[in-house]
Amino acid sequence: MYRLQRYFYDFTRKYYLLGRDRLLKEMDVQPGEKVLEVGCGTARNLIILAKRHPEAHFYGLDASAAMLETAQSKIERTKLQNISLKTALADQFSFNHTFDLSQPFDKIFFSYSISMIPPWRESILNAINNLKPGGALFIVDFYDQKGLSISFQKLLKWWLAKFQVTFWEGLFPYLEGLEKQSLGEITITPCYRRYAFICRFIKHA
Repeated sequence: MYRLQRYFYDFTRKYYLLGRDRLLKEMDVQPGEKVLEVGCGTARNLIILAKRHPEAHFYGLDASAAMLETAQSKIERTKLQNISLKTALADQFSFNHTFDLSQPFDKIFFSYSISMIPPWRESILNAINNLKPGGALFIVDFYDQKGLSISFQKLLKWWLAKFQVTFWEGLFPYLEGLEKQSLGEITITPCYRRYAFICRFIKHA
């Protein structure tokens, strides 16, 4: 799907992937931290973060080798040295085997990717397992749009279905269940009249 879309992906997505920049600011990246984006696409978010936090290191994974080819070209043009990319699946990566790291990540985030990952439960749990104790998992994605008109909801769902995007009805109960299992503390914030949401999960130390 992304073999052709990668060439105009960033231009078109900026109009409806709302909340991404808010999330990048709220992540509060610190010097020396290792931050992973799962489903990094063309590396748009990683490049913003790498410029903003030159003393941190950023990692990206994606299932699409074509998208990562575009991402690597963009990174090389910026001459950034603090971004590393790997082709991998969200439910199967590991900090040591995939990225050759000796310690788990400080922060991991999904930016409009969880809605495109069928094994989303396994992917979220895998991300948590690859976080340091006290580390943070962030998700920004489409919400249920219940604060918007019915006609807009139908139009958006029709459009997103063309790109295999799904709002998983069981997502929030699953996230809340992780907190009930004492794996961490969760905060979910609706944005733009429930067009999108931002989730922050802090793993227990």
